[in-house]
Amino acid sequence: MIRSISFLVVAFSFYFLASTGVSGQTVSGSVGNGTVSRGAHVRGNILLTIPEGLHVNSSRPASEYAIPTVVSVRGSGVKVSRVTYPSGRNRKFQFSENLINVYEGRVSFPFTVTVPANFKGSTVRVMASVRYQACTDEVCYPPRTKNVTLTARVR
Repeated sequence: MIRSISFLVVAFSFYFLASTGVSGQTVSGSVGNGTVSRGAHVRGNILLTIPEGLHVNSSRPASEYAIPTVVSVRGSGVKVSRVTYPSGRNRKFQFSENLINVYEGRVSFPFTVTVPANFKGSTVRVMASVRYQACTDEVCYPPRTKNVTLTARVR
């Protein structure tokens, strides 16, 4: 009986920690300062926030088994450049013999939005998709994808 209860407590704790680790990251962003002008270029930014105690494989993790972070952006009626990936930090983990390049804390992925001079509409929309694999120092969770839509008023 005590073994069964202990097993349930351990299983529940693992489930709780795993679900927290998987969903703890947030994705947000912005286009310009919330407003854009027709015929202009503005900076956009995707922000991935990673809770303390976790890391995310970088866009170039330097490990064949680590799933890289991929950020995709696209706009409707506007031209959107590729994102710029920041350098990660090389770290050594118990589960790997080699260093793995990772992101920790708050990570910014900038890009540029070009609004045509003849843009029709009052709002620019940019859709972003961030695919990442979160890990602790001991285990990696299945990869996830989070989507966000960024908007800016056209003046």
